[in-house]
Amino acid sequence: MAKPGERRLQILQTLAGMLENPKNEKITTAALAARLECSEAALYRHFASKAQMFDGLIEFIETSLFGVINQIASEEQDGMRQVELILALLLNFAQRNRGMTKVLTGDALVNENERLQTRINSLLDKIEAALKQSLRVAATQEKLAANADFGGLANVLLCYVLGRWQQYAKSGFTREPAANWAQQWPMLYVACLSQSNA
Repeated sequence: MAKPGERRLQILQTLAGMLENPKNEKITTAALAARLECSEAALYRHFASKAQMFDGLIEFIETSLFGVINQIASEEQDGMRQVELILALLLNFAQRNRGMTKVLTGDALVNENERLQTRINSLLDKIEAALKQSLRVAATQEKLAANADFGGLANVLLCYVLGRWQQYAKSGFTREPAANWAQQWPMLYVACLSQSNA
């Protein structure tokens, strides 16, 4: 018999696994219960609602991403290298966690509680703020102009990541987000440097 914490984790892992289906079928608690070979009532012993299950997935994403982003910020001195590592993290996280990509893009949250999309929007805002901070660090190191538009640059970089995530989800997980990263990062880097003439 699984302990309550283990069962909760098993439910979340199964939900994430179901989200990896390339077809965008609505996931019901009945389908989730069937996959787990339990009753819907058994699910509700661990989670008050399906929205709470998605909250659990978002919490996992947030903890995973910001654990590494904070580590990058504290261990890597070079601001532009911080930006590169954060972007690579975001692309690789999605590639390794296909179901989570649908949560990050909001695809899995359609017809769910609006609060969940608000929470994802807040997560994306925090990622953008982390990128902006790294760009500011790069400016103090004279890699970027002190008067560069850090907010605009951070937004462009986040939009690049969101676009790669969307392509991955919409292609049935065939167009991997980290594909071409080695070629695309120098392009993004040059775009950032072009702000030096601002």
